[in-house]
Amino acid sequence: MDFSVTQAFSIVLLILAVGELVSMKTKAMIPSVFVSAVLFIIGFWTILPGDIVAQSSFATPVVYLSMYLLLTHMGTLMSLKELLAQWKTLVIALAGIVGIIILTMTVGKLLFGWENVVAATPPLTGGVVASILMSTAAAERGLTSIAVLATAMYVIQGFFGYPITSFLLKKEAGRLAAKIKSGEIEMNKVEEEEANKEESKFRIIPPLPEKYQTTYVILFKLGLVAALAVMAAPILHLNEFVVCMLFGVIGREIGFLEEKALVKSGSFGFLITILMAFIFAGLSDATPEMLTEIAVPLFGIIVLGITGMAVVSAIVGKAFGYTKEMSISIAMTALYGFPANYILTIESARANTKNDEEYQYAVDEMLPKMLVGGFATVTIASVIIAGFFVKLL
Repeated sequence: MDFSVTQAFSIVLLILAVGELVSMKTKAMIPSVFVSAVLFIIGFWTILPGDIVAQSSFATPVVYLSMYLLLTHMGTLMSLKELLAQWKTLVIALAGIVGIIILTMTVGKLLFGWENVVAATPPLTGGVVASILMSTAAAERGLTSIAVLATAMYVIQGFFGYPITSFLLKKEAGRLAAKIKSGEIEMNKVEEEEANKEESKFRIIPPLPEKYQTTYVILFKLGLVAALAVMAAPILHLNEFVVCMLFGVIGREIGFLEEKALVKSGSFGFLITILMAFIFAGLSDATPEMLTEIAVPLFGIIVLGITGMAVVSAIVGKAFGYTKEMSISIAMTALYGFPANYILTIESARANTKNDEEYQYAVDEMLPKMLVGGFATVTIASVIIAGFFVKLL
């Protein structure tokens, strides 16, 4: 079935809007990404064409552009000092990955067989690249059902990750809000400290006057920094998305980029919309036949992996002074990555805070951890793990 670009766009945005409204009505008890994912998969199984997202104009070129700009923007949310301070978050995220591997490669191997756990574990630890590597390797060896399992793992794991993370982050947001409410944290002092922060010692470019911070100027600067990051990634032997965020941090530190750049340009919401629509497009691959064929190992490995992830990350997080809710949430970013980690954090903070002060404090405390966790798991660890596991298949 073919729609006009405006019809397809309206259908996609209707699904995303319904997800957001349900999340607001339930105070993030049912997160928007979960609702939208369910609606998309029902649609793909019934009346929606598999390429509805592409028909809406959210195709690969603009999606990649959105990703580059968004990740560079995310770098402007943190100073270099703040980024380096997240080393504990990095360790917790990697600990969660270790927890997944421990249970899937021991108990999982006994229950579901070697080939199933080898193919399914890397996608469970992260993103689409790991899924592609494992499904391709399985297909080349003639293991059709195993290849389907690797693909389905990437597609389905978010259905577990979204509600669990939302529940945990809501509890964490409530705990942080209580600090403001009880007076343990005085927001005016926090804001005063922010205002009195020393200017970055790396700043070499003076601030751009407010009147020149227009949409075009900000997007040009973000685009330039993103282009340099993509060019530098092969030289640095790093994933280009990681380099975009790092260059965003550097761009802010030297004064070239504004803090919260895309928000100031008024472009953030639309770029996030593009990215979320594209991510849900992947659900078109999850046919009922596919899920029926590999349902037992698929759901069994997910449950084992999440259990191992939760136990190990909570233990390591406790040693670092993190709550179990925050620690497990950081590790859970492996199940969905960016931008779902951003959206879940914002929705949970909004649902469990009473005013702007509580909300801002909760976001400031949780969001950097969730972003760094997502990069550690999805963008870095999963690719390395998949490269190793391909040889084991």
